[in-house]
Amino acid sequence: MFKPVSLSLAAALIGASVPAQAAPAGAPRGQAYATVPPMNGTIEQRILPELDFLMGKLLAEKRDMTLDGVKVFEANDKFLPGKIAIGLSYLLIDTPRDDPRFARYLAGFREIADLTVEDPNDTWGVYYYIQALHMLKEAGLLEQAVSPETLAKQKAKLDWRRFVRADDLTLIDLPNNYYGVAFSVARLRYQMGWEDASASEALLARMLDHYRKYSGEYGFADETDGDGRFDRYSVLLIGEIAHRFIESGIAPTPELKTWLRKSVDVMLPRFNSRGEGFEYGRSIGTYGETAFLEVMTAAAVMGVLTEEEKAMAYALSSRVTARYADFWFDPEMRSVNMWEHGRRTDAYRGKHRILGENLSLARQYIYTSAIWDQLGFKDKAPAPGFDAWLKTLPKRQTTWFSRGDYDRFVVTLRDGDHVISLPVINGGAGQHMHSPYFPVPFSAGMLSGVADGKAPHLIPRFTLADGSQLMPLAYFKGAKVTPKGKATTVTWRQDQMDRMGENAPRPDDRLSVQTTYSFSPGRIVRTDRYTPKAPLEIKSVDMEFGTYSSAPAWTGAGFEFGAGDVTGFKVQGLDSCETRPFDKPADAGTPPGPMLSRIVCEGGAKTIDKPFSISWTLTYR
Repeated sequence: MFKPVSLSLAAALIGASVPAQAAPAGAPRGQAYATVPPMNGTIEQRILPELDFLMGKLLAEKRDMTLDGVKVFEANDKFLPGKIAIGLSYLLIDTPRDDPRFARYLAGFREIADLTVEDPNDTWGVYYYIQALHMLKEAGLLEQAVSPETLAKQKAKLDWRRFVRADDLTLIDLPNNYYGVAFSVARLRYQMGWEDASASEALLARMLDHYRKYSGEYGFADETDGDGRFDRYSVLLIGEIAHRFIESGIAPTPELKTWLRKSVDVMLPRFNSRGEGFEYGRSIGTYGETAFLEVMTAAAVMGVLTEEEKAMAYALSSRVTARYADFWFDPEMRSVNMWEHGRRTDAYRGKHRILGENLSLARQYIYTSAIWDQLGFKDKAPAPGFDAWLKTLPKRQTTWFSRGDYDRFVVTLRDGDHVISLPVINGGAGQHMHSPYFPVPFSAGMLSGVADGKAPHLIPRFTLADGSQLMPLAYFKGAKVTPKGKATTVTWRQDQMDRMGENAPRPDDRLSVQTTYSFSPGRIVRTDRYTPKAPLEIKSVDMEFGTYSSAPAWTGAGFEFGAGDVTGFKVQGLDSCETRPFDKPADAGTPPGPMLSRIVCEGGAKTIDKPFSISWTLTYR
């Protein structure tokens, strides 16, 4: 069974170096790493000292703690007590008993545990907190670190029944990845001696049954109960489940290992020298990168990687970790930066959660590094042949998530330094209207949506005379991916548009569309052929393109950019295109940094009674 942490905090805090300067605005990719330190070295020299700083600040300021202007205990972070507990537990357990810091951490844990015992602490916070208590118990420190009164209260509070109905084991208004959280809490309660194993065994069976039911024949978790939304979580979830097996000492089933390998196969074509992660969907940016850490370490432990893949997974993990310290961490904020200098993330990960985000990210780096250490990679330099190996990866891959009433899939292409994806994954409530889920190309540092953004990014939005708005976003059928040499053609049809304005997609058959994408080196073309069911009065059509490229200039046929990876953009089938400033700075925000240019294309009022086309062409260096 793998130990939860094995790092040298004492060595880390002796002569810890000053962090690097923050990545500047307008540099959305960060550096490519030809070489990189061992993963545990970056943890010990750069991440653990910052965790020590945060915990020291917490112990000194307590409820008055402020981080980059945020009063952390007034920010309604519903996971915060658990994240504090896990952060302090790592420092406490790994500090030598004769180090003066040990007594400070021990007394501090007891004090903060008493201070926060009545604070709200939900789901993931419950899991973090009970894991911290179990780690302290295993280290022989529980009774010293937590008072009997507080421990008794936490025994009652740290319960999976707070977010799962005990009678039928259904989640209470939560997405499906919370089954793994519930199982973990139940298993840890059993390991703490707080209940027998029956609940964890039942939740384990429910978790796997639910995954099996909603992953179908292709083995990826639908984020909804069968409505068809597949994103980062669909690939990550089996990695989280696998880690729950590892933590609990339960042998993985062959089925679980098969599912895990499928997620590995989605991630391998995305490996890159910068340590960039998922490029589409919600909760990307730095969490899109730690997803690779979690899946790949689980895969390494469970033996579903070849020896070469394991070495390359460690090389990527070391780059992801260095990128966190170099690119995501802002030394002036003394914090991870997901919110400032043109960066934007999902509202539920807003800056009010700044302390909790630092702690949960630190935990992901610490525990995955500890696993690599135990696999024999401690202090080991990443494989020098990583960049050469990247060139051997397939240039094209299609991953199916579901087929049937509607098709869901992602096409992944490698073109030079770019990993480009076309995710056709958008069904179910909650996200269909947001551009990170649109069926358009994404590429880290080149093509991005805007978290929670509703602008018609690379997708026409039809406003009808009756005021309704239609977009081709959710009802994909008959999808085909056709390779030919270095070119790839992707086609599908939609017999219904997605009527905007509601939380869930709403079908509207007044307009149908046949879509064709053509990918070739340095060039992407999308063509939509629309057909009205009957004469249809259109009030207006609009479409936008936001890009990290700058200095756009009109050539008479389209736009050329003076700087940046995207070199050109032109549209056919709409009346006009022009550059405009973003309505407000947040509209330009993306996870790694701000977009620099915005092109808006529009069409006027008309009545359509026959098929028509709208197309765009994008070129890049």
